[in-house]
Amino acid sequence: MEQVWYTATAWIGVALLASLISIRIGISVALVEIILGFVAGNLGAYLGSAIFQPTAWINFLAGFGSVVLTFLAGAEIDPETLRKQLVPSLTIGTIAFLAPFLGCMAYAYYIAGWSLQAAQIAGIALSTTSMAVVYAVMVETGLNETELGKLILAACFVNDLGTVLALGLIFANYDYWLLIFVVVTTVVLLFTPALTRRVFAWWGGRVSEPEIKFIFLVLCALGALAVTARSEAVLPAYIFGMVVAGLFVHDKVIMLRLRSIVFAMLTPFFFIKAGTLVSLPALLAGIGLLLALFWSKMITKVAAVWPTCRLFKMPSRETNYTTCMMSTGLTFGSISALYGLTYGYVTQAQYSLLVTAVIGSAVIPTLIGQAWFYPKQVSAWGEKLVKYVGSPDHVLHMPEE
Repeated sequence: MEQVWYTATAWIGVALLASLISIRIGISVALVEIILGFVAGNLGAYLGSAIFQPTAWINFLAGFGSVVLTFLAGAEIDPETLRKQLVPSLTIGTIAFLAPFLGCMAYAYYIAGWSLQAAQIAGIALSTTSMAVVYAVMVETGLNETELGKLILAACFVNDLGTVLALGLIFANYDYWLLIFVVVTTVVLLFTPALTRRVFAWWGGRVSEPEIKFIFLVLCALGALAVTARSEAVLPAYIFGMVVAGLFVHDKVIMLRLRSIVFAMLTPFFFIKAGTLVSLPALLAGIGLLLALFWSKMITKVAAVWPTCRLFKMPSRETNYTTCMMSTGLTFGSISALYGLTYGYVTQAQYSLLVTAVIGSAVIPTLIGQAWFYPKQVSAWGEKLVKYVGSPDHVLHMPEE
C-alpha cells in the first residue's frame, strides 16, 4: 500500500508539471503529458525504477479517462451547427478519414511489412483528427464563433466518428455477444436522452453530483458490454455523447464540472501512460519508418481535404487553414494505438512509432496553420459567410479575398 502512494505522488506530480508547462508555452496539456510520460518512462527504465510502469489501478484510471474523454468529444458538438453544415462537414470529414485510413494501412501492410491487424491499427490511428487541439485553437482564436470555425469542428467530429466506428467494428468478435451489444446499446441510446434530461431536472445541482454519476454509470455499463463483445468502450461513449449533446448546449455548468473532473484526475493517467509505453530504443531503430508513417498521414490528408474544400468554393487561405486543422491528431490516435498494444495487435516498437507520428501530427500542422494560413479579418467572417442550408448546387459560398 505504501508503494501505491509513492506511485500516485509521482504520476500526479508529472500531471501537475504538464499543466504548468502547457500554460507557459501554450500547447495542449495532453501533448505535454505524453511527452513527460515518455521521458519519465524511459528514464525510469534506464535507472531500473518501476514507479512509472503502469499498474492495475493506473490502467483502470487511464481506460476510464479515455472513455469519458471520448464522451466529452461527442458532447461538444452543437447539433444545430452539425445540421446546418451537414453536407460540407460530412463530405470533408468522411474523406479526411477514409484517405489516410486506406493510405496508411496500405503503406504499413504492403511496404512496411506489418501484419494485417497491425496495419489496420496504423490506418485507424493515423486517420484521426484532434478534436482537443482543434477545439482549443478555435476557442482561443475566436474562430469557433465564425461559420468557418463551426464547419471545421463539425468536420472533425465526422472524421473522428469514422475512426471510432472503424476501431469498434473491425476488431469486434462477430458472435452473439456483438448482437447483444448492438441491440442493448441501440435501445439505451434511444431512451437515454429523455432519461438524462429527467435526471438533470430532478436531481441536478446537488453537492453529491448525481447527474455526473448517472453519466459515469451509463458509460461503465456500455463499456463493459462493449469489452465483452470484444469491441472498444470508446465506441458507445462517443455515440452516447453525441445523442445527449443537445442537453449540454443549454447546461454548460454540468459540462464544465464534468470536464474539470476528467482533466484533473482521469485523462492525465491516460496520456502519461501512453507516453511511458513509447520506447526510445525503438524510435531510434525505426526513425526512417517513423518519418514514413508521419508523411503517409500528411500526404493523404492534404491530397483528400484540400481539393474537397475547394469543391465547396473555399478561398485558398481558408482551404489551407482547414487542411492543416484536419491533419492534426492526438487523442483518438493515442487511444487507437494503445488499444492495439493492449490486445497484442501491434508490438511495443510499432506502438512507439505510431504514437510518435500521432504526436508529430498534433504539433506540426497546427503550427503551420497558425503561422502562415490563419484566416484574415476573423471578426468579419461570422457575418460574411453564407450558411449552408442545402442550396441547389450544394456549394458553401465564401467571399474571395
